[in-house]
Amino acid sequence: MTIQLRKYTLNCARISLTLLIAGAPVVGLAQQIPGDPFDDPAFTNALPPLDQSVSVEDPKPVATPPIDLAVEQKNEIELAAPLPSLSTLENAIPATTALEASERAPDIRYRLKIAGLEEVGLENRFRDLSALLDKGSKAANAAQVTARADEDVQLAERLLRSEGYFDGLVTALVGPLPDASGQLPVLITATPGLRYRLGTVTLIGPTPATEPLVRSALALLPDQPIVAADIQTAEARVALRLPEQGYPFVNVGDRDILLDDATQRGDYNLPVETGPKTRYSGFRLAGDPVFDEKHIAIFPRFKPGEIYDSRQVDDMRRALVATSLFSSVAVTPQRTGVVAPDGTETVELLVQQNRGPQRSLAGSAGFSTGEGVKLQGSWTHRNLFPPEGALIVTAIAGTKEQSLNTSFRRSNAGKRDRALLISALASRQRFEAYNAESFALSSSLSRNSTPIWQKRWTWSVGGELLATRETRFDTTNADRARSVYFIAALPLSIGYDLSNSLLDPTKGVRLTARVSPEAQQRANGGFDSYGRTLFEASGYFGVSDSIVLAARARVGSIVGAPRDDIAPSRRLYSGGGGSVRGFGYQQLGPKDIDDKPIGGRSLTEFAAEARYRFGDYGIVTFLDAGRVGESSSPSIAGMRYGAGIGGRYYTNFGPLRLDVATPLKRRKGESLVALYLSIGQAF
Repeated sequence: MTIQLRKYTLNCARISLTLLIAGAPVVGLAQQIPGDPFDDPAFTNALPPLDQSVSVEDPKPVATPPIDLAVEQKNEIELAAPLPSLSTLENAIPATTALEASERAPDIRYRLKIAGLEEVGLENRFRDLSALLDKGSKAANAAQVTARADEDVQLAERLLRSEGYFDGLVTALVGPLPDASGQLPVLITATPGLRYRLGTVTLIGPTPATEPLVRSALALLPDQPIVAADIQTAEARVALRLPEQGYPFVNVGDRDILLDDATQRGDYNLPVETGPKTRYSGFRLAGDPVFDEKHIAIFPRFKPGEIYDSRQVDDMRRALVATSLFSSVAVTPQRTGVVAPDGTETVELLVQQNRGPQRSLAGSAGFSTGEGVKLQGSWTHRNLFPPEGALIVTAIAGTKEQSLNTSFRRSNAGKRDRALLISALASRQRFEAYNAESFALSSSLSRNSTPIWQKRWTWSVGGELLATRETRFDTTNADRARSVYFIAALPLSIGYDLSNSLLDPTKGVRLTARVSPEAQQRANGGFDSYGRTLFEASGYFGVSDSIVLAARARVGSIVGAPRDDIAPSRRLYSGGGGSVRGFGYQQLGPKDIDDKPIGGRSLTEFAAEARYRFGDYGIVTFLDAGRVGESSSPSIAGMRYGAGIGGRYYTNFGPLRLDVATPLKRRKGESLVALYLSIGQAF
């Protein structure tokens, strides 16, 4: 914030001090100084005269030892040698020095008291940033305490100025001696003074047509306190709102506030260049293009000739990012200089593309009681058939399921967010409910959500051809027989999502409906037609920043054919990690004489969770309920319940989930504990 303050000049009188020596006047000062102590007549007379010769006895000569040339040469060589490195002296420290270095002076403990900041609502912010509090309550010496106190004085003054108290004064007093508690008292005292408020609010540069837009976005009024955060936010609104209303080239200059200490007012001046009002025209590509202009034109939700809106441009950029084909991509407006009759100028959108990795490998692992271990891996080439034609190969290797799926996916197929998927699947399953070897061909046209682009409405229309050999329980013979089925299906689905996250929602609701008319031809000549429906609703409510309550309900039904005539893999089941926890996979519902599940034609499930998160970890308690019936009508009679607790580890791609559950009113043959490990919340 640029602020001009009224200048003050403080003149201090110069003080001259004359030091006079008490006693005699200056003139007689030399006479007061005593003479040379060696100017003594008695002492001089005792000395012999200088011209008198003195007989001195010659001293006897001293014998000089002979010089050893070898020793002298050795000394010269040692003197010429380089000095040893200081590092070699590390271990040569005298014992007394090492002892002194190891001894540390005891820490000085201090106690901070703050006065004057709470009244203006700044004490909590001060405590969060204080150097005295950040370093604990002790220091090596008093000088360190004083240095921290000086830092806090400057901090408090900055906080006062940021809230409009420009005349505020802050002092620090560090007690010279500890108090009765043995702590050194430190007192920070703030005197805020009067708060400055805005005087006039002047905009420099906008035209009469654009000034109302700028002033509305700025939303600063006279007599409003001069708070730095409010002013910066207001100016940021101008830079944000104007591009949303057709002015992408707005330029907000440096503010100027002139303070008047007499009235505690500050006149605010802000230069703003709005630039021309603009309309969309076309696109221009740069960089390493992944898409041509024809495919780029699929992504925007606006048409040429419409008024420019930066929100629509950001939406287009996010859609390009969601393709995962760019290392970086930017969409920026470029002036063309072409002015329309209404005075607006057309702009081109420069799409700067930088090609990213086209191939990716992914893998996941999970375990649950009933399904066993499941390892899944996939290889994807996201643009093998441009534009956005991907080849995906997915393999599952588990203790009870193995499969290989090859898919072709065309994203943004002729229209944004629309995907065409064609796949071929070969699988082998060994569950307690049934064994199956299957081969399926399927295709779908859909609009789906992604973690980057979560959509409110989703839908899917598709077709499926399935050939499968499965074991089924024959109630007539009370035996399981192997049968071959040829199935044709038209699966349809629609979803409505108001949640705030695809993988870890904390608020909102989700609704999903699936309908699949199917026709089945058995190898023994039987033909059946039936319809499968499934409805699901889930809701999320954030009690606080760390606690979320979640609930789910699911209802399914099959109408049109008896249960025993329907292929076992097409029946309804319940139990497992994504269903009713505490029970094994597909273990709820009717069972055969060997106590193995045989599925049903109706399904009812409920679940409730309380999720508590602390940092990257979380704890979940849950209660699940479910029922599978032989008839087509869902019911809540005979519901079974499972309860448990789970742990969560939150990563940037979703939470890792570990749930442990037990069935309530456990029956003979049911496991005491069921374990589930996977990625993502249960619902």
